[in-house]
Amino acid sequence: MNVLAIDTTSYVLGVAILKDGMVAGEYITHLKKNHSVRLMPAIRGLMEEVDITPNQLDRIVVSEGPGSYTGVRIGVTTAKAMAWSLKIPLVGVSSLEVLAQNGKHFSGVISPFIDARRGQVYTGLYESRQGIVTCVEQDQILLHRDWLNHLKKQEKSILFLSIDIGIHVKEIKDILGEQAVIPPMTEQFPRPGELARLGMEKEVTGEVHSFSPNYIRLAEAEAKWQENQKQKETNK
Repeated sequence: MNVLAIDTTSYVLGVAILKDGMVAGEYITHLKKNHSVRLMPAIRGLMEEVDITPNQLDRIVVSEGPGSYTGVRIGVTTAKAMAWSLKIPLVGVSSLEVLAQNGKHFSGVISPFIDARRGQVYTGLYESRQGIVTCVEQDQILLHRDWLNHLKKQEKSILFLSIDIGIHVKEIKDILGEQAVIPPMTEQFPRPGELARLGMEKEVTGEVHSFSPNYIRLAEAEAKWQENQKQKETNK
């Protein structure tokens, strides 16, 4: 199976291509630049490098969120447009599930997270058994301090994975001490090759046009707009 994988859910831009089920190439950057300008050139460049054309693709996989509202939207919109025009399936994978794969050989539990501002994080709890990572607490958004205090109840070491680790590392260590395991920065990045593998193994559900991102929460501007609309209705 030939697969194109796309991840723009954070400042990390990731693209990968599997040829016959094997990783043929990966493209990863971690830059505060606009994904909408850089994504298609990255896809074209990698496809040319690994000598594959769009009509040879069997499936497109996209990191469906949670993460940056704008980033998620860019990746999903691009993936939907390509899958629709090529008439091939589109599969979404949780951005946290992708990141959790970096702990597939860890014997404790895995807490991937993405900073959501104001002390909040998108996170979930995962566990690896014989190299297979499974979700044990669903992806959610909450105050990181509350999540860390919840994790103190675990009787295992906890692996924290995030490109935003620097923002939260002090709080993690203050609350969990030696129970927390913080790997090197090189292990904190989501790998688009893992995204492609996960997407290749998942069943296709639904039509391309009905695919929607998993923001977990509304974008702040949209949430405020809806609140204002409710207020106007109340004041009528």
